[in-house]
Amino acid sequence: MPNEIIWIFFALTNFGFFLLSYKFFGRLGIFLWIVLSTILANIQVLTVVDLFGVEASLGNILYGTIFLATDVLNEIYSKREAKKAVFIGFSVMFVTVIIMQIAIQFKANENDWAMPYLKEIFGFLPIVFIASMLAFIVSQLVDVYIFSKIKDKLPDNKYLWIRNNGSTILSQFLDTVIFVPIAFYYKDFNSILILIFTTYFIKLIVAILDTPVIYLAKKIKPIEN
Repeated sequence: MPNEIIWIFFALTNFGFFLLSYKFFGRLGIFLWIVLSTILANIQVLTVVDLFGVEASLGNILYGTIFLATDVLNEIYSKREAKKAVFIGFSVMFVTVIIMQIAIQFKANENDWAMPYLKEIFGFLPIVFIASMLAFIVSQLVDVYIFSKIKDKLPDNKYLWIRNNGSTILSQFLDTVIFVPIAFYYKDFNSILILIFTTYFIKLIVAILDTPVIYLAKKIKPIEN
């Protein structure tokens, strides 16, 4: 099956689970989604795949839903709740890396098979962690700020797509130019430039795709709130 078909299905799956999380758990569900997405996206990003004729890191969809989540919090609840979510995600990154760095120091039993794989994934994570921490805190706070400012100027529901896309497109650009050069430091300069371009291109697609999702989120009445 082509990567593009899997990618579209993957995007719909992520958006669907996000909406279900919000439906069943309300604001808490959004916070839980951010925790889950932060951990999984930083693992997925280690893999580079070919999509639509370009090279891109795998974690873009799941990571993009974090921007969607903070936008939903900003839109439905408050800027304060959105900022709280950003710092929750930031804390999750930090704790995950510290715990896993200690965990992979154990000497595995001779019959164990998993430790080499854990070391391959999480042994590389500190570099990704540094890149993610910087990119995440800067881009997410910028996203919250821009969304809030646009909301102040254009508060009507018909301008929601401007708030969502305007804040996400700009903040995702910052995220990309911070993250890629650090996380993929071992690549040559031209490869890094190409990866910045292609990664941002995929993020733009995700930003456009999530526009209907934020409208759907506003129509949802959570069971728990």
